[in-house]
Amino acid sequence: MASHPPGACCTIGVKHEGSAVGEVKKINDFRVYFSYPKDKSTHNAILLMTDVIGMDFINVQLIADQFAANGYFVVMPDLFNGDTVKLNPPEGFQIFEWLKSHLAPTVDPILEATLKEMRGSLGCKKIGGVGYCFGGKYVCRFLKEGKLDAGYTAHPSFVDKEELEGCEGPLSIAAAETDQVFPAAKRRETEDILLNMKIPYQINLFSDVVHGFAVKADLSNRRIKFAKEQAFLQAVHWFDEYVKGSA
Repeated sequence: MASHPPGACCTIGVKHEGSAVGEVKKINDFRVYFSYPKDKSTHNAILLMTDVIGMDFINVQLIADQFAANGYFVVMPDLFNGDTVKLNPPEGFQIFEWLKSHLAPTVDPILEATLKEMRGSLGCKKIGGVGYCFGGKYVCRFLKEGKLDAGYTAHPSFVDKEELEGCEGPLSIAAAETDQVFPAAKRRETEDILLNMKIPYQINLFSDVVHGFAVKADLSNRRIKFAKEQAFLQAVHWFDEYVKGSA
């Protein structure tokens, strides 16, 4: 695999302060968080695929709003039908037991329906995919013609080698220095795979941070906060080039 399955580190982090400005609606029978750019245009869009904490987590809603403030219409579906993992769960929580109910056969249809709506009634012309941790797998699965036009993932988990090899569009990766899910050996394996592919790619490695830093960072630590902010800007610049720039 290009990354290991999710582990306990995927559930640990710091809740951020702030007020979300997006709105929750429905596509079919599942909930979706929408955040609009200032001009309300939906032409340049981002499909945001969360980590296991899910779309109701204030941290990821604030990130969605930040993408919107940078000119993107953001759509963030509930990948887990309300069955999310609590931040910093009690000792003994078994993430692998939880995962059994949230594998690709369950998640893929939610993303297929979301993309159909985005390409259809929502009027999206170009769509970038953002995936944090759990969501990184689905950036790779859907980075194909007619689905996602470009992809970005931070500290991805659960990505199969074949899924990475199947990517058909530009892919950007933000990696943590300390990450048992996406460690150095998996980063190098990923680089070797991407080197033999014809898509544009980017891998940025951030020191002094651990798995989950792009969403659940301790913002009281200056160096960690800087890494989180730079990882976000990495995504914005990537999509400015490969979503807006190619629109």
